[in-house]
Amino acid sequence: MTSYFVQAFIYLIAAVIAVPLAKRLGLGSVLGYLVAGVIIGPVTGLVGQETATIQHFAEFGVVMMLFLVGMELDPNSLWQMRHKLIGLGGLQVGLTTLVVMGIASVAGQTWSIALTIGLILALSSTAIVLQTLQEKRLSNTEGGRSAFSVLLFQDIAVIPILAFLPLLARPASIHIEDDGSIQRATDAAHGADHHATLSLVEGLPGWAVTLITIAAVAFIILAGIYLTRPLFRLIHSSNLREM
Repeated sequence: MTSYFVQAFIYLIAAVIAVPLAKRLGLGSVLGYLVAGVIIGPVTGLVGQETATIQHFAEFGVVMMLFLVGMELDPNSLWQMRHKLIGLGGLQVGLTTLVVMGIASVAGQTWSIALTIGLILALSSTAIVLQTLQEKRLSNTEGGRSAFSVLLFQDIAVIPILAFLPLLARPASIHIEDDGSIQRATDAAHGADHHATLSLVEGLPGWAVTLITIAAVAFIILAGIYLTRPLFRLIHSSNLREM
């Protein structure tokens, strides 16, 4: 228990020192947090061993931030920015993917790996950019709205990208054993320990993983429309605040 308090103390001290200095230098709080993390992590090694434990809390924070962004959007404003959303956002993602793919191809990567790298690096951090725009009071400017349109398109593009990436995975290698049986294994699975996990896509080909991913996204959208609303009405009818 003491180690957790020590680590929390290190995190807080680093943030208290680095963030005000970064803002005073005009760099923004996000860059201050990043610099503080680099110093107490890879540079000095004061923290970092507990990364696997706390990363899920950090991911949950990002999910909640994106949820709040969605709550602030209404269909009318989204329709008004459709030209920037599709045109500017699509142009940014498409051009960045092609440029990075070309660089990776020149560096000797296969087209599938190069395309994967391009799709990944075409995306940026919504959390970091939005925080920076708010701190510099640029959210309501023309440039800020354009940047937000690009970020929103990237967030939407993540869904088809995640569904498309399994199709770019390397096919399973086939090994014929001495007894004539065929054993399939991916390159990444050689020498790795396999643990029993509950997965709907484990061992399936890329096209099946893509179809299941699309079906899961469709189920979440339909469940949000047709299941959660009656549930909320039922909770509201109980007239119990704790519910």
